[in-house]
Amino acid sequence: MQRLGERELRVLELKDIRKTFDDLAGGHWVLAEGLNLQVPSGSTVAVLGPSGSGKSTLLKIIAGLEPQDSGTVSFDGVDLARVPPERRRFALMFQDFALFAHLNVRDNVAFGLVEQGLGRAVARERALAMLVVFGLAERARFKVWKLSGGEQQRVALARALITEPRLLLLDEPFSALDAQLRAGLRDEFAQHIAQRRIATVLVTHDEAEARAMAQRGYRLTAGHLHQAW
Repeated sequence: MQRLGERELRVLELKDIRKTFDDLAGGHWVLAEGLNLQVPSGSTVAVLGPSGSGKSTLLKIIAGLEPQDSGTVSFDGVDLARVPPERRRFALMFQDFALFAHLNVRDNVAFGLVEQGLGRAVARERALAMLVVFGLAERARFKVWKLSGGEQQRVALARALITEPRLLLLDEPFSALDAQLRAGLRDEFAQHIAQRRIATVLVTHDEAEARAMAQRGYRLTAGHLHQAW
């Protein structure tokens, strides 16, 4: 396996991914045609494209939520074809935050740890420590719907990172927020991700956002990825 300094360089690899679908009107769409991509740990890669280009579908294929027609998704040299989503140890963040309205902030962050089998008391203790990092400790017992949009997105990232995922998948994470808040949050997110050296795939239509967060960027056009930087 490759090494980066003294650390293992773990890599997400997509090889020859093909994905098509037929719509109800009889149209045939090619979302991926022989698509290849590598994302090493500590690296953020952005995939740019307009709505309907297949960006979100690509994330779902990586996460195991959508099957590809052909090709392989592997991580750390292991083909994930027979690995269900819950065992891939990937975290997927959506633009609508996807928080649990019936849980308070602390229990939203602790949720993934509890699902992994950690005791609730220990999970809550770790969640509170994570909220300190994100400057949200005073909001721990608030219901999430009482938070601002920026605070909710911080909670979503804290929930994703607390499980120590091998890969972070970001689906238009800031599109529901105003422009000024987006600029601040993307820098904050990039810092948290870099500190943890997590391989990250960001899909967005916003090139400024992509360039601010990603070391490499690609455009998804007619099923192919074309490197933009």
